[in-house]
Amino acid sequence: MTLPTADTRVTYPVGELERTARVVHVASADDGRLAIITDVSSFHPADAAWPDQPADTGTISAGGADLAVLDAVVAATDGEVLALGADIPVRKGTEGWAFLVAHLIADGTAITEGDEVVIRADAATRRSLSRGHTACHAASLALNRALAGRWSKLARTDALGNPDFDGIAIASSRIEPNGSVDRYRLNKSLRRAGFDVAGLADELETLADAVTQMMAGWAAAGASVVVERDGDLLTDRRRWVAELPEGVARIDCGGTHVTSLAELDGVQVEFGLDEDQGTPILTMRTAVVADR
Repeated sequence: MTLPTADTRVTYPVGELERTARVVHVASADDGRLAIITDVSSFHPADAAWPDQPADTGTISAGGADLAVLDAVVAATDGEVLALGADIPVRKGTEGWAFLVAHLIADGTAITEGDEVVIRADAATRRSLSRGHTACHAASLALNRALAGRWSKLARTDALGNPDFDGIAIASSRIEPNGSVDRYRLNKSLRRAGFDVAGLADELETLADAVTQMMAGWAAAGASVVVERDGDLLTDRRRWVAELPEGVARIDCGGTHVTSLAELDGVQVEFGLDEDQGTPILTMRTAVVADR
C-alpha cells in the first residue's frame, strides 16, 4: 500500500463529531492492532509531543459494522516509513513529512485502502474532555493574575497581560474528564527570574479561592469560546480564544473546547505542594461539576 503524502484534514476543532471519510492507508501497529488512516477525521488524537488531552473514543463504521476505535494517535510518514505516536522522529510540521490521524482498531477487520467509512466520536467523552481543557486554560489565566504580585522582576506576559507563571513554570499538563491537573516547577531559575515562593505553602487555600472565584465570574458572564484555525490540516496552527470581561484571550492550543465558559459553572480549583528530587512542585487541579 502507498503511504499518504498529505496531512489529515481534521474537523474536531469546530466541534464536529461525525465525518464520512476515505481510507488512505491501513498499517499493522506493533501491538497487533490496525492503524486506519483516512483523508479527513473528526477524531481528536493523542499527541505524544505534548500529551495533555487524551484521544476521543468512538467508532468507525465500515460495511455496515460499527468498529470500536481503541485509541487514536498522531502518526507521521516521510513516504517510506510510518511512525506512530512516540516513535515519530521529527517535530510536527517538518518539511517532507505528512502528519496523520491514526485510528487504532482490533486486527482482523476487513477495512482496506479506498474504503468509505464513517468516523464517529463519542459526544459525552468529547464534551467532558472539552470542558476539562477549557477549564485548564481559564484556570491558567486566573492563576497568573492571582500570582502577579509575587513577581519582583519583569516577566513575559500572558494573553491578558499578567506575568505568565503558567507558561514559565509549567512542567506537565493533563486534561481529564471535566477537569485538569497542572504541575509547576518552583525551581531556582524561576526564583532568579523574580518569582517569590516565600510563604506560598501557607497560602494555597487562599490561592484556590481566588482562582475559583475568578473562574466563577467568567462562567457567570457567559464568556464565549471559539477555536481559531489557520486551516483544516492537522498541522495548521490553532488558538483557544475566549472573550473575557478583561479582554480577548488567545492561547495556542490543538485540543477541543466547549463554546462558553458558562459550561464551567460550579468549577472548583485545588492546590497542593510537594517535591520532585528536591524541587518544589505546585499542583493545580480543576474540577467541573459533571451534570451541569
